[in-house]
Amino acid sequence: MTDPLYVVLGGYPAATLAAAFFKANLAAAAAILAVAPTRLVVRRAFGPAAAYHLWGLPAAAGFLMFVVGVAEKHDDPAIFAFNPMIIAAWAVGALALATVFTVAQFRFLAQVRAGRGGPAVVGFISPMIVMPADDGQYTAEERDLIRAHEREHVARKDPRAAAFAALSQCLCWFNPLVHMAAYLVRLDQELACDAAVIRARPTDRALYARTLLKTQLAGSALPLGCYWSPRGQHPLELRIASLKRTSKTPSKLSGGTFAAASVNAIRP
Repeated sequence: MTDPLYVVLGGYPAATLAAAFFKANLAAAAAILAVAPTRLVVRRAFGPAAAYHLWGLPAAAGFLMFVVGVAEKHDDPAIFAFNPMIIAAWAVGALALATVFTVAQFRFLAQVRAGRGGPAVVGFISPMIVMPADDGQYTAEERDLIRAHEREHVARKDPRAAAFAALSQCLCWFNPLVHMAAYLVRLDQELACDAAVIRARPTDRALYARTLLKTQLAGSALPLGCYWSPRGQHPLELRIASLKRTSKTPSKLSGGTFAAASVNAIRP
């Protein structure tokens, strides 16, 4: 066969891609199992930003293994015979989770329009900062800290990382370790931004902790963006507790307006 697709992927491209994808999941899973506990040690030794950057390893491991898998062409019809059913099941699962994420995204945007969203960064192509209603709940100093935190997310391109995590969850919906990693990535994002803000404003540590406590937990998920307080009590406790620790080593890893009646959305 002279078709470039068959030249690159062998006689049965679907079999080659399916096998490569499976191997990539195994490699990423192994890297996730290694990073999940290691990040705790790295966080204490080098700071939250260094721990957050470790999450690049699972993505790199999965990508490299996928490339290696594609290079191993499959020409066995017996392997191809199982692929149509497997690929169909995978596609249904990926589409179902993508639908769940899409509904959650639009639900969050509806809350923003109703004045109940924020603080958050929405979107990943042209991220937009959504501030909570200026109804007296937060002082001017607290709102300034919130803006600093959200701008840190944008500067670090965290919304794109969150979007990549959501995409990985859709593609690897059958892999529980990928979902665990996505949760931990978002938590480590928040811890890294907290540390960056406090590093720039060391005298505001107590005020920042009080602002965290005043922030309402998300009413709905935000797949494509960064929400200030992750769901659940434990992450909030962890973030506040982390403010009590000072990093031993300074970390080296470090559009338009949307408005509703009681919501301010600003670009950094």
